[in-house]
Formats: sequence, C-alpha cells, structure tokens
Amino acid sequence: MHEPVLLNEVLDALSPQKGEVYLDATAGYGGHSRAILARTQNYHDSVLVDRDQMAIDHLQHLFASKGVRIIQNDFHSAAELLVSEGKQFDIILADLGVSSPHLDKASRGFSFQNSGPLDMRMDQRQALTAETIVNTWPAERLEQILRTYGEEPHARKITESIVANRPFKTTEELANIIARASGKWQKKHPATRTFQALRIAVNNELGLLESTLPLWIQLLKPGGRLGIISFHSLEDRIVKNYFAEHGGNRYDAIFSVPYKNPIVASEQELVSNPRSRSAKLRVAAK
Repeated sequence: MHEPVLLNEVLDALSPQKGEVYLDATAGYGGHSRAILARTQNYHDSVLVDRDQMAIDHLQHLFASKGVRIIQNDFHSAAELLVSEGKQFDIILADLGVSSPHLDKASRGFSFQNSGPLDMRMDQRQALTAETIVNTWPAERLEQILRTYGEEPHARKITESIVANRPFKTTEELANIIARASGKWQKKHPATRTFQALRIAVNNELGLLESTLPLWIQLLKPGGRLGIISFHSLEDRIVKNYFAEHGGNRYDAIFSVPYKNPIVASEQELVSNPRSRSAKLRVAAK
C-alpha cells in the first residue's frame, strides 16, 4: 500500500486543528487524509479528490461512512467545481506524486520494471494513452516532450529509435529500445526520463498544476494553509515561481510563504521510504 511521504512534515507545517475544513486535492490511498482528519475531526465538511478509480474505491472504503465528500476528477476540474460552489478550506494539500500502486501494478503501464501495456493514465476513463503518443505522434512532437518534460539529453536519438521501431505494445519493449539508443547506463535506467515525460504528457500534469494554483489560493479561507508536494524539478519550479510572483511580504502579495526553502524528507524517512528522496513540500498561508 502507498506510504504517504513527508507525513510528519505535512502535519507540522499545515498544523491541522479540530474543526478545520480540509481539501485533499490528490487523496490517493488516504494516507495524508487519515492523519489530518484524525486531528480536525471534521469529516462532513471535508473533500477528497482523485481521478483514479482504484484510489476512489479505497477512499470510499475508508471514509464514505464518515460523511466525507469524495470527488472523482482531476484536481483542476474539482477545484473549479468547488470554487463555483463557494467552498472554502482551512487546509489544502496536493501530493503530486504517482502512488506506489500505480508504479507497482504492471497493468497500469507506469513503470518499466515489470512489463505491461503502454497506458500511464491516472484516469482510465480518458482516451489518450502512452501507446497513442509513442506510436502515432510525429517525431518533432515526441522529441519536444522528451526534452521539455523529461529533460532528456538524448531526446533526438531516442525519438529516432522509437519512430524506427514502431509500433510498441509494452513498457518492456519501449524500455529496451530506449536503453539501446542511449548507450551507457548512468545511475538511473536510461528509460527513466522518457517514461517520466510520457506520463506527464498523458496526464497533462504540468498544465493542470499551472492552471490550478490560483484556484487553490482562491479556495483558502483567511488563515488557511496550502501545502504542495512535488517530486521533480519541473513541478517544483512551477510552484516556486508562482509563490515568488504572488506571495511573500510585498504589499501586493495575496499570501505569505512561511518557509523560505522547500521542506524535504528526514534521514529516517529516506531509509524507510526511498521514494521520498525527491519529495519537496512548499507551503503558502493566506
């Protein structure tokens, strides 16, 4: 089961109090939500959001009987809905990472560790899959997403190899071709950056984040706190730049930024949960 990252840090930074209203924009398997709701004890006014059916089923099992509202949608659509309803929250949390069940379940196609279909959809109701991108997108567009979303230095070489060997059906087939095109292995598997880029493209992760940040601030009550956990530099840069542009101690700032630097995992957590090594928590307070 998914182990929530930076749990103690989230509780310290967001400081949930009894009676406060909570929005989990990426509730996943409920790790953060369980801990925060245990402190607020306000289940009826709180909202949990996720776009993955497996996560929604698990959240229903954990929280439906407690009266928590559960929304299956991407966090941007959910935020738009909540704004239209005039909702306000004391605490908003968005953990932007892919949950462990996604990575570990071969049939979801997120990982090259186990062979599975080229899927990578967080919401399996959507039409676009990684297989569609890999097998049908023009070389120029494919190379662009590898450069932009994967920061892949061998983007052109990998793209040429992918196009020359189309079509692909499995993650293993694709990873093998990428490894062959990349040459020598570094610390990470040669396919790591390409798989990241494809996942971001399939799920429009960066576009959704950019468009939702203002909505999350709008949904905060005065005195409310927003926490965002990112896992790679592209996400963190978007959050950092937005906080710098709209937050701080300036006269025109619409929120404060209580922590100058991102909060990272403790040495103890790095040992028990290695996936936390790239996690960064940034906090805004209204």
